[in-house]
Amino acid sequence: MTHPTSPSSKDASAPGAVRHHLPAGSSPDGPYAVDVRPESAGWAHSSLRVLELPPGGTHTFDTGGSEWIVLPLAGACTVATADDSGHHTFELTGRESVFSGVSDFAYVPRDARATLTSAGGGRFALTGARCTRRLPARYGPAGAVPVELRGTGSCSRQVNNFGAAGVFECDRLIAVEVITPGGNWSSFPPHKHDEHRPGEESVLEEIYYFEFADHDGVPGLGYQRVSPSGPGRDTDVLAEVRDGDVVLIPDGWHGPSMAVPGHHMYYLNVMAGPDAERAWLIRDHPDHAWIRGTWPAQPVDPRLPLYTAPPTTPSTTPSAPADSSPVSE
Repeated sequence: MTHPTSPSSKDASAPGAVRHHLPAGSSPDGPYAVDVRPESAGWAHSSLRVLELPPGGTHTFDTGGSEWIVLPLAGACTVATADDSGHHTFELTGRESVFSGVSDFAYVPRDARATLTSAGGGRFALTGARCTRRLPARYGPAGAVPVELRGTGSCSRQVNNFGAAGVFECDRLIAVEVITPGGNWSSFPPHKHDEHRPGEESVLEEIYYFEFADHDGVPGLGYQRVSPSGPGRDTDVLAEVRDGDVVLIPDGWHGPSMAVPGHHMYYLNVMAGPDAERAWLIRDHPDHAWIRGTWPAQPVDPRLPLYTAPPTTPSTTPSAPADSSPVSE
């Protein structure tokens, strides 16, 4: 089915224009089904690649000036990294799908080389951010991922805070997963993070990558809104989104993210920005912020949590992070 045209703050036909809604198949590069780089997005920090490997497949990439988290979306893999500190190998158990459970993951530092190998094949997200510090390569166990329930009623959603500030240490990268049950709205009230207001709002570029649960073989879909937040911050998107679609948010009020009834919606958020503090600080849209006040009077959607993190053993618990801030969409 053809995607409808989405309004955008830039004319997609103009030379050098940046499209903010990237339908599945419109941003591939070599082995990557999705390849969003700062150069292609028209910004400076955030990246996302989605790698599809056949059974027995392997892929090697250089991290360059970015740090990366390798996150299985479907399937398991081995991640081997090498830098001047030595060689590291991480076995990622992964999962059947983003709707079946929390996944473990691997952090790969800048200025390194990484090789992914998958005996059974699968789909793997590489979430990246340009950074300054080189942190050690590390394994992130699924059992250490906080699973948060955010909102109530029709605004209920589940957030898997695997790469949140305050949960897992990175230099710049912030990444979380959000699951919105069919018929619900998430990223609501609309909010933004495009101005530097110390202690109140961060500047963060953001990528949304979508997947949907089907119903009896019928694919799911949803809708994503981004609206201008002020002079010079004029991103304007109303997109019908489906499996594999991406929405780029350099600025603006983003939300709601709407899941059609009968189909759960998943999105992976990747964020990074120029602020010295790695923090997710937002400002709610003043017309809709009141909705938070209604949440205490409503129950959380009984369909949530869709799943919880598995138990964590002491040997797989990561060390405490060096920074903190709450994250959810």
